[in-house]
Amino acid sequence: MTEQGTAPGASLAGKTAIVTGSSRGIGASTAKILAGEGAAVVINYRQKAPRANKVVAEIEAAGGRAVAVGGDLTNADDVDALAQAALDSFGSLDVLVLNASGGMESGLGEDYALRLNRDAQVSMLKAAAERMKPGARVVFVTSHQAHFIDSMPTMDAYEPVARSKRAGEVALRELIPWLEEKGITFVVVSGDMIEGTITATLLERAAPGAIESRREAAGKLYSVDEFAAEVAKMVTADVPTGHTELVGGAEHFTG
Repeated sequence: MTEQGTAPGASLAGKTAIVTGSSRGIGASTAKILAGEGAAVVINYRQKAPRANKVVAEIEAAGGRAVAVGGDLTNADDVDALAQAALDSFGSLDVLVLNASGGMESGLGEDYALRLNRDAQVSMLKAAAERMKPGARVVFVTSHQAHFIDSMPTMDAYEPVARSKRAGEVALRELIPWLEEKGITFVVVSGDMIEGTITATLLERAAPGAIESRREAAGKLYSVDEFAAEVAKMVTADVPTGHTELVGGAEHFTG
């Protein structure tokens, strides 16, 4: 099966997925993989509609189904509209990939990282869960630098983002019992620094040499497409709710 081609008997045939922050990078690559496995995909973007529409066009050209829906996840009305768009466009909502994150951007306020990486994640999950049926799955994408921030310090430039993403993971995990009552499973995918992401670019700008230093420590850094493949696997993986999938270089953080 090619990355975007739909395989016979694809595991996500008839399912609908929302991937937040999917107009580029890990989110876009994950969305293409899920579409290739048969899912109809809602491509979410905050500002760049042409970029999101290009992802939709690529999915459709490969025989998949997708729609682009704009929305700022820190806006409650946008969150609700995004969740509803899955039902309106494709008739169900079966998968939510919480990929969107940020906090290193300038001009969005001192509390933006926490509003996006914690509050908006909780709002998005709740809006989606109210529309999901038993058997649905939520996947939260984070970084080792955030997941292990309480036991392993990170770069100064990234610490506010790491702490806000960790706060988001904690807040989401507190909802697991509520999700279990609905028959919805929740999985976390944590990755090392990913080559080619906007976060890595901003970190390199703030601390020149950061990428090479992390690559040497880890031995290898995953590419966007390689990490997206691991995220996509967790959408259908037979793992218990609350499972954390550690992707690449975790030994540095765990030992």
